Amino acid sequence: MESRFRVLFLIAVTVLMTGCAATKNLFGFGNEEAPPPSAEPPGQVIDPEVERRKIKEPAIDREDFEIGAFAGVMSIEDFGTGLVYGARLAYHLTEGFFVEAAVGQSDGGETSFEILSGGAQLLSDSERRLTYYNVGLGYNILPGEVFLGKGRAYNTSLYVIAGLGSTRFAGDDRFTVNYGAGYRFLLTDSIALHLDFRDHLFDIDLFGEEKTAHNLEGSLGVTVFF
Repeated sequence: MESRFRVLFLIAVTVLMTGCAATKNLFGFGNEEAPPPSAEPPGQVIDPEVERRKIKEPAIDREDFEIGAFAGVMSIEDFGTGLVYGARLAYHLTEGFFVEAAVGQSDGGETSFEILSGGAQLLSDSERRLTYYNVGLGYNILPGEVFLGKGRAYNTSLYVIAGLGSTRFAGDDRFTVNYGAGYRFLLTDSIALHLDFRDHLFDIDLFGEEKTAHNLEGSLGVTVFF
């Protein structure tokens, strides 16, 4: 009897163990198969696609000479403001330094004394014409670039300049010191636009006492490298 119960107990235990194993597989609690290995190599997953802009940058020609013309306004101290025009020739010694020779001409108007006096003339018409010649040394202090639009860059340069020369005005040649600053915009490989501001200083004694006159000039110019 006892051995019969043992046999029944063993049969029940075997059935229960088989049922537990089937139940685990049925509800997903069994052993899971490992996922297949990834085909992607280790490292950067995202491959960025950056579109490079194509920029055409004009460069200054290898020629060192630069010649051009300019026009603007000039304020002659005590004689009003008038049109000024002239020409410039420059030689670039290095990328930074250049030598410039310039000639310019303007006409002075009537002084306040002549206007208030009702007709007194201090100078004749020919003596009111101002003509200057000077030579100066310049230095490019801020060379750079300007971007216009999406695909073009222009070379630019901010420079300072100072020099000596002579000014013919009021019937006399006057020793002149000039200094100023300018901005060069390279339009193409060989053509440049200039914006310049200069001060021309010379001594004058038309009113009985000698003084140093400041004659301010602002101009726009075009030059060509050759």
